[in-house]
Amino acid sequence: MHLEHEYERKGALQLFAALDTRTGEVTDILRQRKRQKEFIELLNKIDREAPRTITLIHLICDNLSVHKGKLVQRWLRKHPRFQMHFTPVHCSWMNQIEQWFSILQRKRLTAPNFADLDALEERVLAFIAEWNESAHPFAWTTRSFDKVLARVDAKLAVAA
Repeated sequence: MHLEHEYERKGALQLFAALDTRTGEVTDILRQRKRQKEFIELLNKIDREAPRTITLIHLICDNLSVHKGKLVQRWLRKHPRFQMHFTPVHCSWMNQIEQWFSILQRKRLTAPNFADLDALEERVLAFIAEWNESAHPFAWTTRSFDKVLARVDAKLAVAA
């Protein structure tokens, strides 16, 4: 992206989000830092909002250290209904929340010029609310999976 010389960075927000693959709904928190503490806030929110009748919650995460640290491990031991799974390195496309992040980027953040962090937060939260009103699961099929693998193969062939 090209930025004008008057561009002034006003800070950044960290979006922690989880996509319920059954419904397509997104659970989120926005914070100014990206640490285990904030990730645990998201886990607590999921724990509060998920009905107790759901006895096993699978979390698909990338290999970011925030997802694997000692505080998170301690939290997971106290919350046995949560089971962590990690995608292989460089395979973010396997995690459906990453697809959702891409949709957010394309639909709301193409020209990220916000007056301040509050304006950015308002825009992101409005998108999440809109999304959740008409949420639906992503329709992954063997055909869509084959399409992704074909792109990976094409990129590997170009690199070789």
